[in-house]
Amino acid sequence: MAAGGGAARRCWRSGAGLARAVRGVCGSARATAALRAEELAERLRKSEEQQREIPKDPTQRWLRELAAMSQQLQQVHPNVLAKILKQRTLYQNEEIVVIDKPYGLPVHGGPGIKNCIADVLPILAKMLENMRAEPLHLCHRLDKETTGVMVLARSKEAAEKIRLLFKTRQVEKIYWAVVLGDPDPVEGVVEIPIVEKEVKSHQSHYKMTLAPRFRVCPEDGRVVKARGDRHAERAVTRYRRLAAASACSLLQLQPITGVKHQIRVHLAYGLGCPILGDHKYSHWSKLAPQKLPELTLRRLKLEQSKARHLPLHLHAQRLSLPLGQPLDFVCKLPLFFQKTLRKLELDIPKD
Repeated sequence: MAAGGGAARRCWRSGAGLARAVRGVCGSARATAALRAEELAERLRKSEEQQREIPKDPTQRWLRELAAMSQQLQQVHPNVLAKILKQRTLYQNEEIVVIDKPYGLPVHGGPGIKNCIADVLPILAKMLENMRAEPLHLCHRLDKETTGVMVLARSKEAAEKIRLLFKTRQVEKIYWAVVLGDPDPVEGVVEIPIVEKEVKSHQSHYKMTLAPRFRVCPEDGRVVKARGDRHAERAVTRYRRLAAASACSLLQLQPITGVKHQIRVHLAYGLGCPILGDHKYSHWSKLAPQKLPELTLRRLKLEQSKARHLPLHLHAQRLSLPLGQPLDFVCKLPLFFQKTLRKLELDIPKD
């Protein structure tokens, strides 16, 4: 009997700890029932490890919190994720819902992805309208690490209409990005086709890259037409520098076309100014953390060995949608982006 009582007390203490972990992550007692016991135990263990290893340095703590937030979005119950997106609703009418997409949340599912926006659209529709509401529909995409304005449609008809507006380039999209270096010239247009290619190295992988129509002859410097790639897609990006400091620049970007990873590829390979935190496109032949200038590291109070934790600083800041009357949506910068601007002394122009 004594042994049984001790086991009961241990189970009670363990159960209380698990319940506290779930409440801390999900914020809802309703989500507790949907999570398996082994997942709860693993979450509690990770939570305790993170508590023991909280960095003293504010920058390291900020990066840790951001990574934890991204992981948390993958662990919460779909109902909780839908509630988070509902709280981030910027605008809605009878045709569309506009949300502020958080950092680290993928739009579509895939290997290793537990939660994505597409999966919770039926739940979000019910939360915004009623239990009989038709599931919301995706109209365009944003990368997992990109934040900002995202449009959803309330019906298939509205979704098709909005997708056509994107396809025919009637939607004006404005992004902000912090990049390494200073583009030359400080304002212009990058118009270079983009294609996906395999990177053959000790870690073979695929990346989008430039497929220029012209090249410079090394012998005499003449510009001649290059052999085209039939799989390449036309890609056009307007850019303008808003501020420069700490070996970095704040750019305003307007993608005219909508090719996968277009902004990231044009900035990294077209202008030689990769986006801060873009570890994928800061190198071509290897998968490695981004190499940061010494001045940038000092301003961020960051060691190069910790640069791999830096998030992608690309934000969908504004979107203009011509649905009857023009609709203009503006999304403020996420807190981590604002903190980076202050640390790097990149002042946002008032105009």
